[in-house]
Amino acid sequence: MSKSSKRKFDAAASITNELIDIIDRGVLPWRKPWTVGGSSVPLRLNGEPYQGVNNFLLTMRTMMAGYASPYWMTLRQANELDAKVIKGSKSSVVVYYGTAEREQAESAHGDQAETEDPKTIPFMKSYRVFNADQIEGLDPRFHPAAAEPEVHPERAPIPHMQSFFEAIGANVSFSGREACYVPNLDKIYMPPIELFENPRNFYAVWGHELGHWTKPRHRLNRSYGDARFGNTAYAREEIVALS
Repeated sequence: MSKSSKRKFDAAASITNELIDIIDRGVLPWRKPWTVGGSSVPLRLNGEPYQGVNNFLLTMRTMMAGYASPYWMTLRQANELDAKVIKGSKSSVVVYYGTAEREQAESAHGDQAETEDPKTIPFMKSYRVFNADQIEGLDPRFHPAAAEPEVHPERAPIPHMQSFFEAIGANVSFSGREACYVPNLDKIYMPPIELFENPRNFYAVWGHELGHWTKPRHRLNRSYGDARFGNTAYAREEIVALS
């Protein structure tokens, strides 16, 4: 393959496409009313918190994957700790921004000359990291949730609301860290009530998924066409589920 045919990796485009894909799937992890994973702050190998867009991106990925560890590191860093990335693990892209000084090497007459006021140009670079949960052989300190299991306070169901939702008779699994309705299985998946700070939010999310549960042909036979994020069909279905 010639150099001209090789495409340079575009970190900004990769991140943008990842966000679009998540939104297309109807998942907005930054709006979840339940807790996921351990620390809410992604950390570097040395314990320093990630900042800016990397904080947002890694928090989002932690929520999506349900990681319990807040630590992230490169493949080289893991190897230096005599640890091994689990086969098949997918890395996450992080970026950093900086500036570089560029001197105007040529004068208007083509002579080589240094200017007293070099130009500063911004740049962005990217690298890939893995969560500690994707790595075997790490020191237990990188898995604080495993060393000290996360204890969720008791969240008592609200009796009249619980009875109402159970009477509907939908097939619901209260496990995992995602809330969704899967049409092929005709099944709703909900995080357990213990992960919600406010039990009312638990029933609000359950109600939203039940809204989507009414869509199939053998129930309300509701269809607005091919629903994709941002189009009219998608918006109408979400309005129904929110109502």
